[in-house]
Amino acid sequence: MRTMREVVVTMEPVELYKILKFEGLVGSGGEAKSAVAEGRVKVNGAVETRKRRQIVAGDVLSFAGEQLRIVRAGG
Repeated sequence: MRTMREVVVTMEPVELYKILKFEGLVGSGGEAKSAVAEGRVKVNGAVETRKRRQIVAGDVLSFAGEQLRIVRAGG
C-alpha cells in the first residue's frame, strides 16, 4: 500500500502540473505537463489530463507510486 504524503499550500487553487514540479516528482514543468497530458496522473481517483486543473485543499493526487494529499497552511 502506498503512503500518503501531505503537501501544504499557502494559496489555492494551484495548477496540477506545478504541484508535480515543486514536489520533485518530475524534473521540469514540461515533464509535468507531459505526464498529465498522457493520463499518468490521477486526481481524487480519476485520471486527469488537464495540466492546468485547479487543485485545492482536500484533493488527493496519485502519480508514479506516490499519493499526495493537499492541505491548506494553517488548517
